[in-house]
Amino acid sequence: MKTHKLALRAAITALLTLAGTLAVRALTREPPEPDEERARVALSHALPEMDGKHLEVKMVEVNYAPGQASGPHSHPCPVLVYVTQGSIRSQVDAGPETVYKVGETFYEPPNGVHRVSANGSTTARAKLLAIFVCDHAGPLTVDVPEKK
Repeated sequence: MKTHKLALRAAITALLTLAGTLAVRALTREPPEPDEERARVALSHALPEMDGKHLEVKMVEVNYAPGQASGPHSHPCPVLVYVTQGSIRSQVDAGPETVYKVGETFYEPPNGVHRVSANGSTTARAKLLAIFVCDHAGPLTVDVPEKK
């Protein structure tokens, strides 16, 4: 059984790497520079324990107008994020607020509270590709009430 879970985790990692690479190339539609690596691992992160029976991957493109932000929210599934345009300000749980630029990635743990999710610019658009790895049905995003 343990071998099955390890093989499943390796397959998911390979699938996410391939899906992310293909999606980013399709979204940006820019050919690689001649001296650029043909393939690179953009993000590698261990996934939490999952049942392995109902796995589903969803890729969601999120667009932010200049200065636009999302309210506090949470995702019940682990999320891998790749910035495809502009810059994104992000803070999950008590971690530091970080600005991610085009080509950079970050990981959100399941049920982590995404306190800041915003365009890092007040003059340019921003876009990210969120890859959700879920093992159960339900909403991808849940609003979290703001602390007063």
